[in-house]
Amino acid sequence: MVDKEKIIEVLKTVVDPELNIDIWTLELIYNIDADDSGRVDIKMTFTSPGCPFGPVIVNDVKHKLKEVEGAKEVNVDVVFEPPWKPSDELRAMLGV
Repeated sequence: MVDKEKIIEVLKTVVDPELNIDIWTLELIYNIDADDSGRVDIKMTFTSPGCPFGPVIVNDVKHKLKEVEGAKEVNVDVVFEPPWKPSDELRAMLGV
């Protein structure tokens, strides 16, 4: 089974090019599932449905997670429900 903590560490290296902040810190990851067969399922969103860098971010997630020991298949499901809503802490970090 793929170690969930390793998955999180990898997700912290995937940066949203527009904001220059990693997708984990941006709270774009809604769910992580990993099973014994090496399948990793990520449920995530973007900061907006029209995010111009969405495909780049998804490809980066897939590419980097396939390098994690035990990961054989990586699936990324992009959803917009619920819509992304940054926490108060993240809003303060972003200056909004």
